[in-house]
Amino acid sequence: MQRVHAGVVPTGRVLGYSLAGVAVIVAVTVPTVLLFGPARVFTGIVLGAILAVAALFTLFTRDTVILTEQAIHRRTPWSATSIEWERVVAGRFGLDEDARWSLALDLTGGDELHSELVLLSIPPVRGPVSGAYELRKREQVNEIRNMLRHKQIPVTVLPDIAGALERHWRIAPPTR
Repeated sequence: MQRVHAGVVPTGRVLGYSLAGVAVIVAVTVPTVLLFGPARVFTGIVLGAILAVAALFTLFTRDTVILTEQAIHRRTPWSATSIEWERVVAGRFGLDEDARWSLALDLTGGDELHSELVLLSIPPVRGPVSGAYELRKREQVNEIRNMLRHKQIPVTVLPDIAGALERHWRIAPPTR
């Protein structure tokens, strides 16, 4: 079984990463203007934006959950932890507080918020795959589902979600 990348970046960290991007733009623009004069404001902003995009890409790439054969690895830019598969009780595909579809694992023990680990959060599926984002999310759902099936972890799927996934994305509901 190969590695499966998943994970949802919480809103608080998204805000923090965004502020870091703005800080990079300011940190590059101000010295550029001070060193080369006010005529270089645009140059400073463009250079800062390029560096901010690189910083944001690094932050968001590092903030992930990786499911491997041995364990579940949760990474943030400043830490990395592992969760043993023995701690996983079940998986569930339901609605989150923002009316998005959320695929989460229920865990025993540990210090996770609500004893769960959210692997995926997607907008409700209302039609066939229509773009790269939906295609990638469909692949992730399949990869996560296959990993959970391989690990023999039961997954509960709300009937509305199972029906939409089967009808629009051609993902059959789990059989047990």
